[in-house]
Amino acid sequence: MSANPDLTIALAGNPNAGKTTVFNRLTGSRQHTGNWPGKTIERKSGRYKHAGTLVEVVDLPGTYSLTAYSEEEIVASDFLLDGEADLVVVVVDASNLERNLYLAVQILEMQIPVLIALNMSDMAESLGIEIDVDILSKGLGNTPVIRMAAARGEGIEALKEAILLHMNKSPAERSLDPIV
Repeated sequence: MSANPDLTIALAGNPNAGKTTVFNRLTGSRQHTGNWPGKTIERKSGRYKHAGTLVEVVDLPGTYSLTAYSEEEIVASDFLLDGEADLVVVVVDASNLERNLYLAVQILEMQIPVLIALNMSDMAESLGIEIDVDILSKGLGNTPVIRMAAARGEGIEALKEAILLHMNKSPAERSLDPIV
């Protein structure tokens, strides 16, 4: 698949939030692994086609913030600031939401299109954690929130749909997106 992608999305998130699992579920065997230029951090990118749209997915290094002190933070921050992604999917661990939301808020402050993938929702529920996605979305400026359990493949199709729907809207319409 050598054609230019119609859309480039970045997957961002804390280490162990399930970012790579989401990446693998989205891209299947069409992944490419290499190093970020000038860095020793592995870069993963892959593609998938959904509803006739070719989407390139870039799995950014796991990081807790974009303060740009560690190599991981620098790579993730530079990629986002360079505007290489049309959309950022922030993968958050639903069972450790407070810690994961710090990075999500930093990315939202960059004023770029964002979706929140509320991953490990099944684990959170098994721990007795209930997350009201409507309230979470509103608290994040009406950012769409997609409930997922990527290890089980749950929510992947909803995420693909939300990516296309979100990107086909104007910036003003995006702020009114429904929660999936």
